[in-house]
Amino acid sequence: MRTLVINKRKSSAANKKRTIVTYSHPESKISEQFRTIQTNIKFSMIEEKSRIFLITSPSDGEGKSTTAANLAVSMAQQKEKVLLIDANIRKPALHSFFKTSNSIGLTDVLTGKVSFYEAIQHTEIGRLDLLVSGQIQYNPVELLGSHMMQELLKTVSKSYAAILIDTNALLDVTDTKLLANQCDGVILVIQNGKTKFEKAAEAKKVLEFAKAKLVGVVMNK
Repeated sequence: MRTLVINKRKSSAANKKRTIVTYSHPESKISEQFRTIQTNIKFSMIEEKSRIFLITSPSDGEGKSTTAANLAVSMAQQKEKVLLIDANIRKPALHSFFKTSNSIGLTDVLTGKVSFYEAIQHTEIGRLDLLVSGQIQYNPVELLGSHMMQELLKTVSKSYAAILIDTNALLDVTDTKLLANQCDGVILVIQNGKTKFEKAAEAKKVLEFAKAKLVGVVMNK
């Protein structure tokens, strides 16, 4: 397991959109909103013993990766042991938030190249561990829907209070639907002024068809 040190300095203009506000500005109003979301999820975990949550959005570019990163940090700041997984194999993003390499990660674990414990990175934020996506694969549906993925989630759920999984947009690809079925709950991120009502409604129907549980919706911006 590698230790990851987070740079708290202001990011360049090119990286401003990928700032972890809950870490850089923990007393801000946005950070407080993430703490509210974190509290609501915690109640869900207590009532139904849920641990694994998938974070997605109807379409691309609606803020799901930003939400996943900030929510994971918010939970870890409360001394929860949290695992954040980047299962967005097609367009991985979490490594850029944490300013780390994406060379070894989830895909390497699922293909047996390394163990989970060799791939995870321990951050300096509370008790937050990060599993980046790893090298881009040509068969993400096969990987994320595999028995290996099921076994991985089963294993990590014994070691972490919460597991948050960032994925592709729900309506864009099939692998997100397969993964949603393996999680205890799904958090749908929609963006104010961008997400169309029809897309949000369609996403809800897709989750129902996949027999996945929608535990909440986060309105971004």
